[in-house]
This record gives sequence, C-alpha cells and structure tokens, in this order.
Amino acid sequence: MIAVASDHAGVELKATVINHLEQRGRTVRDFGTGNTASCDYPDYALPAARAVSSGQCELAILICGSGAGMAIAANKV
Repeated sequence: MIAVASDHAGVELKATVINHLEQRGRTVRDFGTGNTASCDYPDYALPAARAVSSGQCELAILICGSGAGMAIAANKV
C-alpha cells in the first residue's frame, strides 16, 4: 500500500498520482487533504509518514507547494 498526502497546493496533482497508481493496480491510502482550502501540511504529512514507519504502508508520496515542507515534516518521523 502506498500512502499519498498533499497540502492545498498539491490537491490536483495528488488526484492525478492516485489515479495513475490505481490504474497500475497499486493500493493507495489517501491521507488528504481533499480540497484547495488553505491548510497546514504537517496535518497530512505526519500521519502518512507514521503509516510508513509503522509498516501499514510501503512508502509515501507527499506533495506540497514547494516540496520542502512535506519532506521536512516526514523526516521528523
């Protein structure tokens, strides 16, 4: 299973990535967000990173406006 999460800046790309993965037979767990309303990226990056750390997911794809914020949050786990 692949964890996928984004902040508000990455919602559209996240949907594209999820569609791409599912078309290739991968199981995806969407950790949000689901809309373009301004949000805090750690609220989505941390649960996805914890799912990988605990073994619930194989890996995570994290998408945000800069790419840096989600990576920093995930690296704290």
